[in-house]
Amino acid sequence: QVQLVESGGGLVQTGDSLRLSCAASGRSLNSYFMGWFRQAPGKEREFVAAISWSGGSTYYGDSVKGRFTISRDSSNMVYLQMNNLKPEDTAVYYCVADSEVLTTEPVWGSWGQGTQVTVSS
Repeated sequence: QVQLVESGGGLVQTGDSLRLSCAASGRSLNSYFMGWFRQAPGKEREFVAAISWSGGSTYYGDSVKGRFTISRDSSNMVYLQMNNLKPEDTAVYYCVADSEVLTTEPVWGSWGQGTQVTVSS
């Protein structure tokens, strides 16, 4: 099992940028798919972005394409760069990991506790 800890959330204004970080421990992430989901109050968890174990392939939800960028490095860190933030991006953002499946469904094996992102209008 992989332990995930998110950081970098906060309160920003429309149009601002924010970078979320996810620190993984417990195992090397070299063979893990990594991703981000989010959940707004009263809504289901929504796929945001994912990255292959090599970092060579990335995937994004339609609502964030062109604004968010997922990346990973060799030190068990995963990042989500969020640009041109909108009020509808307000949610708790979760880092996820799985050694077998990369999917837009919220069925990943490991989840962090989440970090709040609030975008004011």
